[in-house]
Amino acid sequence: MAWQAGDDGFVHSYCNTIPTADGGTHEAGLRVALLRGLKDHADRIGQTKRAASITTDDVMATCAAMIAIFIREPEFQGQNKGRLMSAEATRIVEPAIRDAFDHWLAGAPAQATRLLDWTIERADERLRRRAEKDVARKSLVKKLRLPGKLSDCSSNAVETTELFIVEGDSAGGSAKQARNRATQAVLPLRGKILNVANATRDKLAANQQLADLALALGCGTGSHYNHAELRYGKIIIMTDADVDGAHIASLLITYFYRQMPKLIDGGHLYLAVPPLFSITQGTKRHYARDEAERDAIIKTLQAARGKVEVGRFKGLGEMRADQLKDTTMDPMKRTLHKVMVEPDDREATIDAVERLMGNKPEARFRFIQERAAFAAEMIDV
Repeated sequence: MAWQAGDDGFVHSYCNTIPTADGGTHEAGLRVALLRGLKDHADRIGQTKRAASITTDDVMATCAAMIAIFIREPEFQGQNKGRLMSAEATRIVEPAIRDAFDHWLAGAPAQATRLLDWTIERADERLRRRAEKDVARKSLVKKLRLPGKLSDCSSNAVETTELFIVEGDSAGGSAKQARNRATQAVLPLRGKILNVANATRDKLAANQQLADLALALGCGTGSHYNHAELRYGKIIIMTDADVDGAHIASLLITYFYRQMPKLIDGGHLYLAVPPLFSITQGTKRHYARDEAERDAIIKTLQAARGKVEVGRFKGLGEMRADQLKDTTMDPMKRTLHKVMVEPDDREATIDAVERLMGNKPEARFRFIQERAAFAAEMIDV
């Protein structure tokens, strides 16, 4: 047997040199042996949960195999003897294959783990397709509605409309008051979303926040992404100007990068740049995005008369609607960062996302070790 990365699998089976084109009990023994052997390998390396959903179809999806068995008085189905029905064939084949397969898995751990990961990917893809079929089937009966927390805009012109993704109902309330109702929509999300880089397809399909986001955009995800169905010209991630806000933004960017890469390639994803500080002198108010800009503004204002007062925003929810509009949402005054992946940096981007957001904590630990010398501040936890 061998697993092929780019082709569909097949099994050629024989009993007493007779070709059994329709399979039978000897092929069943082969399938069960491979499935149980691979799941036992997953148990040994601590991947039991990830491998819980795999089936014999996932194992055999790209497996090319040939099996021949010799038994006394075989029983076949039909006159053409296309299917072996002898129950003893399964009892003979399964332990024979299983013993050899277990030895191979133990002797080639790197290849064994690659095979396990490959099989899990097939299982995740199968579950995703099934979930999408369920949604499609339900939509025939009941028309899908937009998420309840989405405050949509009145315009349908994609080139002029914007969707602001904000964290929490508090920030969502300020954003809804500050928005232009004709062209700007607001979707509040609750806290930190699922990290899709290390989540299974089941968790991804069951996550309500990501389902609401995909539903609001209307363009589908993965292989079903349809750019023509995108409902907004700009998707703007608007989070607090702190560490937690940056983490939420990173999780959202990872979601779009993994599930809707063509949305990023099309130049539709942006990051809002809200201020961190408010500096007032008399009736004049200035805003600063970071400490350096704050210090520069204070230095400039010290030459003028009047007391300089500095306030720090704890989050978007603490900003008044007029402040949020003037600094972050008004197209004439705001600053946006476009999220892009340069064609020459795609391999490096894939590696960075896998290292920092993937399911291998040791990769993140190495990243921290490699860059610890460059940390400007130390934090005791």
